[in-house]
Amino acid sequence: MSAPKTSYKDAGVDIDKANTFIEKIKPLIKPTLRKEAVGEIGSFGGLFHLDTGRYKNPLLVSTTDGVGTKLKIAHMMGIHNTVGIDLVAMSVNDLIVQGAEPLFFLDYIATGKLNLETSVQIVEGIAKGCTESGCTLIGGETAEMPGFYKDDEYDLAGFCVGVVEYDNLIDGSGISVGDVIIGLASNGIHSNGYSLARHVLFSQAGLDINDPVEGIDGSIGTELLRPTKIYVKPILNLIKHFTIKGIAHITGGGLTENIPRILPQRCQAVIIRGTWDTSPIFNIIRDMGGVDENEMLRVFNMGIGMTIVVPEKESKEIVDHLEALGERAYIIGRIKDREAESSAVLFE
Repeated sequence: MSAPKTSYKDAGVDIDKANTFIEKIKPLIKPTLRKEAVGEIGSFGGLFHLDTGRYKNPLLVSTTDGVGTKLKIAHMMGIHNTVGIDLVAMSVNDLIVQGAEPLFFLDYIATGKLNLETSVQIVEGIAKGCTESGCTLIGGETAEMPGFYKDDEYDLAGFCVGVVEYDNLIDGSGISVGDVIIGLASNGIHSNGYSLARHVLFSQAGLDINDPVEGIDGSIGTELLRPTKIYVKPILNLIKHFTIKGIAHITGGGLTENIPRILPQRCQAVIIRGTWDTSPIFNIIRDMGGVDENEMLRVFNMGIGMTIVVPEKESKEIVDHLEALGERAYIIGRIKDREAESSAVLFE
């Protein structure tokens, strides 16, 4: 007796649907293309012609990141066209802290069963993030993995490459005592700390994703799904006009862990609490969960998505310039001598 005929589709992988997906996202990708992009989506590798005539000594910078358990919020809300923005933001914001202009981006989408509508929404967000940051969505991979993920689950990863003149690399080495720390406002939680946020809000406080909460507009789900702010264009503009000594993207680890990544050993960052506006969502999480303030500062961005270290004499003008660009910017601290055994960041 011969075995029944079995196809890849019977095992859970639909090649025809994957091909349809590629055709549906091509129009979304087209607006992201820079003039250096070569070829079309669907090749084995993405092609990008680096115009070396624009640079004296180009240095390529690469980053990779994901969105984390914020994807759970997207699933709970049934809204998938914003997490793609988060995916791009997490990588391009890491590039810009070194002064690098994002050039091209690739995405990886893994799922149990390909859902065309959901996947197209994800790529809509990715394309929007690429357009906002000025980089080309040059390629990606969609992996259908039945038995590994549930049918309605997916995970995302992003990869970005940028370029900076070697002599213009921003690495924090020039930071010195007396410099000023400027904070750029975040758009809420961004993409870090969601495991703690979900534990407090849903497990401890028993909230529903659609519940309103005093102090925020809309539902708790709408607030948690706010996309990560992309800082590329304002910071590229800033670099052209001012002295920028160091930039820190406030991601996982918050202000406590990220600012030290750019500080020389001899320096301490002194952050003055209350010098910036904190989104109500952070107070809600703190109060509902009884979370210690120091824990909040090392998990969440607390309203500051990016910090910039600049010479004191330029600080006021830089804040004014950022605000003219539509950013909310605050002077939040200074650089002081670091005493032996003291922490790299001190909150006052």
